[in-house]
Amino acid sequence: MTDLWLISVPLDKTSLTSVEKLKRTIAKTSLATCCRFSIPDLKVGILDSLLIVSDDLSKLDTLTESVIKKTHQCMREVMEQSSDKVLENALANGVDLMSFVTKFQWDKAKYPTAMPLTSLADIINKEVSQIEMELKSRAAAYNNMKTSLQSLEHKRDGTLQTCSLINTVRKEDLVFSEYLTTLLVLVTRASYLQWERTYESMSEFVVPRSSRKLYEDEKGGIFSVTLFKRAVCEFKAKALESKFDVREYSFDLDKKRQQEIKHLHVHKKEQYGIFVRWLKVNFSEVFVAWIHLKALRVFVESALRYGLPMNYQALLLQTDRKRSKKLREELSSLFMHLDPTASKTDISSDIPGICQQEYFSYICFHINTNLLEIS
Repeated sequence: MTDLWLISVPLDKTSLTSVEKLKRTIAKTSLATCCRFSIPDLKVGILDSLLIVSDDLSKLDTLTESVIKKTHQCMREVMEQSSDKVLENALANGVDLMSFVTKFQWDKAKYPTAMPLTSLADIINKEVSQIEMELKSRAAAYNNMKTSLQSLEHKRDGTLQTCSLINTVRKEDLVFSEYLTTLLVLVTRASYLQWERTYESMSEFVVPRSSRKLYEDEKGGIFSVTLFKRAVCEFKAKALESKFDVREYSFDLDKKRQQEIKHLHVHKKEQYGIFVRWLKVNFSEVFVAWIHLKALRVFVESALRYGLPMNYQALLLQTDRKRSKKLREELSSLFMHLDPTASKTDISSDIPGICQQEYFSYICFHINTNLLEIS
């Protein structure tokens, strides 16, 4: 497992020297990889507004990460757990997620740097909220269609009581006239002989030797029997006494149900393509928004912590989780001059967002790598 930390340090002489020491140390020990994380000059505003924006961005970070998880989970469910298909579609601006983060470039067209921080936060909030709402609606519609299809297929392929007979029963097998009708009776395998011996005696209005076995499975068979319509109720009662179930069946209704299944299969295939394309586009959109949000948080926290004018450097550190404690100790040692009272204690790196269980002398945000290593 990988840990990914987005840190910020001021550009004073001591800190710059510490950054160079850090780069030399990790190059020599392979403790981590380190690269610049490019954040443009943004409009700072007043201190009071920065405090409000900082709080709003923290909440928005949690929401955005949640929407990424929901979108990815929906992608997995729709693609029926096919990791190859998920990997093909879980991209950010057409590249894999880790590459997008490590080579991050601010999208000035989408998030103009001349806009106030509150406006940038509003753009991301509206975008993420809209995706979340539409995801819920689209997923519900797709799942309802899928459930309807599964229900019809279950009945078609189910028990003798519900299975489709469209491919085994012909219309001419069933007699329907002004006086006569055909009933379908479920008979267990153990009762075949009993049925043949007794069905004619269940009513005097049964047509002799009219019973034929139309379909069977491992449990039993479906037998037809022709009789006068006036005797249907009497025959059903007698059949029930002998533990034979009469199945209500309509050839036309069965045919209509099969057509509905075919129609739903075609519709599902169409909707699958549409939904997958939507998921691919909007997964990318929300992920891109999330990384811009991380950049915004680094900028705001740097302004609050290090003061104005803005003079800081953002770095992206990638390390193996087993080496996280050692890297944390190295960082604490190198940047202790920023705040000697800051804790040097290691924290759980599973916590998304800012490393907020402990206060460090430098700014640190954890990027949840579970979202980058999805499959």
